[in-house]
Amino acid sequence: MPPRLSPTVRQQRLGIELRRMRERVGVTPKSLAATIGTDLPKISQMENGKSGISAERLRIWARTCGCEEGPYLDALSAMTQDRRKYWWDGFRGRLPNAIIDIAEMEHHASSLSILNSTFIPGLLQTPQYAAAVFERLPPQYRQEADVRREFRIRRQQIFVDQPKPYSAFLHESALRMQFGGPDVLREQLRSLLENSERPGVEIRVIPFSVPTYTGSGESLYLARGPVPELDTVQIDLSHGPKFVHTQAELASYRRIKEETAGIALGADESRDFIRTLLKDFA
Repeated sequence: MPPRLSPTVRQQRLGIELRRMRERVGVTPKSLAATIGTDLPKISQMENGKSGISAERLRIWARTCGCEEGPYLDALSAMTQDRRKYWWDGFRGRLPNAIIDIAEMEHHASSLSILNSTFIPGLLQTPQYAAAVFERLPPQYRQEADVRREFRIRRQQIFVDQPKPYSAFLHESALRMQFGGPDVLREQLRSLLENSERPGVEIRVIPFSVPTYTGSGESLYLARGPVPELDTVQIDLSHGPKFVHTQAELASYRRIKEETAGIALGADESRDFIRTLLKDFA
């Protein structure tokens, strides 16, 4: 098969793990190519996510690089066998690939946790709120605003089709930001209260009264993998989503999440806080 032109973040991640495995013990691409029965260009394509690898070849690769059998290798093996088409593939060519990769990340995560300081996270947005958020896009992206809103609302089906633990840490500033005006915000806050009652969903507020904390001002989305080594963090940047997954970065963002959990209001207190806030927009 020809190389993939635009590998997804998940496909790239598998390639990154293959390269890490090889480089950790100093195995050369040439040696590895001979061992698994392929050529040098194919090794490069595999490590860049532009070419797939079979589960059998993966395990030969792992043995050659001294990687022991276990949950990590089992998780990588599962990644090699997932070649299905998903609902988000219908948006390819209509939206930037990095945006589509968020849905892929959410689908394969074992749990999700987000910290946001400026707006309500996508999985919790009402259609009206989402539309107002996309009104602020730069001119070159406004023509795809409706498609982005459609995609964002479709992502929320994960709460129905594939429920999993989801926690959102929202700064008070995000709860007060009036995208679309007070009527839209009132509806959004009511929707937050409804979502907070879903099984597995936890919404916690960081009020203005909390002093400056690690990660304040950032938007961090932590997707837990089947094993910690395969966790992913997605960060919102002005030019689009960024996905990070080095072990040092993951450790840093896990620490931010733990510290945030220690200073945020509890789930019940947060619901009371949102109810009180609603009165300000009555």
